[in-house]
Amino acid sequence: MPELKACLFDLDGVIVDTARFHYIAWRQLANDLGFDLSVHDNEQLKGVSRMESLEIILKLGGVQISEEEKLQRAAVKNARYLELCKQMTPADTLPGVRAFLDELKRASILIGLGSASKNARIILERIDILSYFDTQVDGNRITKGKPDPQVFEMGAADLGVSASQCVVFEDAVAGIQSAKAAKMFAVGIGDPQILVEADLVVPGFSDFSLTRLKETFENRNIE
Repeated sequence: MPELKACLFDLDGVIVDTARFHYIAWRQLANDLGFDLSVHDNEQLKGVSRMESLEIILKLGGVQISEEEKLQRAAVKNARYLELCKQMTPADTLPGVRAFLDELKRASILIGLGSASKNARIILERIDILSYFDTQVDGNRITKGKPDPQVFEMGAADLGVSASQCVVFEDAVAGIQSAKAAKMFAVGIGDPQILVEADLVVPGFSDFSLTRLKETFENRNIE
């Protein structure tokens, strides 16, 4: 049975909730283009890269713009998002996350970030947990977005561990699919009716422990 050696974390919705900031900034972009972006529509953007998110929004609004304008609009959205992120403090870290990271460190389990965000490092610094991470794979490094497995494969390679020794924590369907495509054990953070492809689903880290993770990881069925 493979031994647990590393945990790879998505950022938004797993470690910190910046989803509300993304939504505010994307909705403003849609409003600038003459239509609105509903909370329901915003669900399609979870775990998706910036430019892919923009394409989804343009399709929702039935709007066509040039490639140059797409880059300009995406840059304006990101600037708005970063301004909102500057309000963040360590208190914005989701409940139980810091305690769980402490558990991993004490057990000498490696910790990596696997996020499509190009602003991941800035956010980790704002909430004061950057020092926990042995590697960060983010939107500045990857060339393929989730559900492609690249982000987590790179994380495992950085840490020098095999896929079978990794656990991925994700809150989005595309992220769970990415983890499974990388042949890694996937823990969903959120609703089990949505994250049906995950090996384990928990509501968050408040009542979650390394002991429980190891029990589930070690007792799973390996095909």
